Amino acid sequence: MLTRIQILTRTQIFSFSLGILLISGCDFIKNADPSLLVSSGADLFKAATLSDAEVQSMAKQAAEHSDTQSQIASSNSQYAKRLQLLTNNLSDEDGMKLNFKVYLTEDVNAFAMADGTVRVYKGLMDMMDDDELRFVIGHEIGHVKQGHSKKAFQAAYTASAVKKGIASQSNVAGQLADSQLGDLVEKVVNAQFSQSEEQEADDYGLQFMKTHHYDAKSAVSALKKLASLGGSHGGFLSSHPDPGKRAERIQAQL
Repeated sequence: MLTRIQILTRTQIFSFSLGILLISGCDFIKNADPSLLVSSGADLFKAATLSDAEVQSMAKQAAEHSDTQSQIASSNSQYAKRLQLLTNNLSDEDGMKLNFKVYLTEDVNAFAMADGTVRVYKGLMDMMDDDELRFVIGHEIGHVKQGHSKKAFQAAYTASAVKKGIASQSNVAGQLADSQLGDLVEKVVNAQFSQSEEQEADDYGLQFMKTHHYDAKSAVSALKKLASLGGSHGGFLSSHPDPGKRAERIQAQL
């Protein structure tokens, strides 16, 4: 799982790119694929300077890739129908056009991306009532609107560039580096946000509930349900720390 990293300055990236070239000395440079080494250095520079438009474009591609790798609920599925009903007035949120789909997996999870993609997992829908799901959706949109998802893309892009630089020494590893899109999806969807970022997303989700006149108390019950799973469950919990404490914090605000 990808941990949150600081955005590197241009000087740091240049130094790090140079380090990739020199880390294994002359043997590394002699055995490496020069085109991949140059490409990885360029990617490191690009990671730190990704514009909002570039992140949105990458998010769209990543979401499309994720959809091809997932079992999506058909339009006549009870899950798709339910999600459509509870999001029928959420086509546009805070200037971002949203599109929704259900992944038919038992994982308790959901994610949103900068292009407006929102994906909700069957396992989460089975656990939550409608307003609790709406809070989770608002929370995930909050990660996008507060810039957390952009940082996750920058971190994932940086990690991919590092892998490409090191992987350029072998064909097998190089093939892994070529599957950059799938790597981005995995790292962004499973990105671990800091506690302060989670609180910002919770606050956004709570305001989201109030703005749309949903039951704001459902934010508390949603987090308590997640807390009841304990540390034995992956997915949403693995990247969203201390849901019990977050529930208490929101309860205090209410």
